[in-house]
Amino acid sequence: MDAKKILCLTGLTLALGCSTSAFAQMDVPEAVRVPDGHKVAMETVGVGQITYECQAKTEMPGQMAWVFMGPKAALNDRSGKQVGKYYGPPATWESMDGSKVTGTQVAIAPAGERNISHQLVKANPAEGKGAMTGVTYIQRVATKGGVAPAKACATANEGEQQIVDYQADYLFWASK
Repeated sequence: MDAKKILCLTGLTLALGCSTSAFAQMDVPEAVRVPDGHKVAMETVGVGQITYECQAKTEMPGQMAWVFMGPKAALNDRSGKQVGKYYGPPATWESMDGSKVTGTQVAIAPAGERNISHQLVKANPAEGKGAMTGVTYIQRVATKGGVAPAKACATANEGEQQIVDYQADYLFWASK
């Protein structure tokens, strides 16, 4: 860990000019870094579940795979208070004030064994006025769990759904 990061972590951010957005970008793979010109508008911790379904692979007849069907998670602030929810499809991040955004995935990057990938999403314009107004990117980092089930997916269990727990930090970015 470099010296500037250590000092940022110890609360000397004002003295050194370390911003939340600068720190947030230090530990994520380049592919999922938010472009310059944006700042963190809101930080949340998503705690929830992802549903997978055992289906035939369309591009490989006779083979089966667990297919991502969608998430359902509470978005909590750092104190644990729920400030929104995440659900889909389509992937939707909704604030408790009713404002919400959807988006298009720009990039993913590995996040370690048995963890869903880090992700960068370009947000569509928000619906409603509130916390999601002005959000330009959503970044998923610090993921835990959420990958497809280890259970075999075969013709015998086609259509079976499995629900997997996960957690991830969702950082909402806006233009500076």
